[in-house]
Amino acid sequence: MNIYVSNIPFKMKEEELANLFTEFGDVTSCRIIKDKITHRSRGFGFVEMEQGAQEAIDALNGKEVMGLVLRVNEARPRE
Repeated sequence: MNIYVSNIPFKMKEEELANLFTEFGDVTSCRIIKDKITHRSRGFGFVEMEQGAQEAIDALNGKEVMGLVLRVNEARPRE
């Protein structure tokens, strides 16, 4: 399942984000979206998991990390 994560702290690295999800299952990919010009985090990203995704969403949605409250949902396809 592809998971959308928003309100990610700008200082957080992809490895740190992936580590939050690994306690619920194997993370197959993790990407924090960056600005094309400045290469700074845009504050959201995607985590892909084969198993344990729903448990991760339930546990991490609303969790405070580095002073910000994460919003975690199932990713929806672009319209």
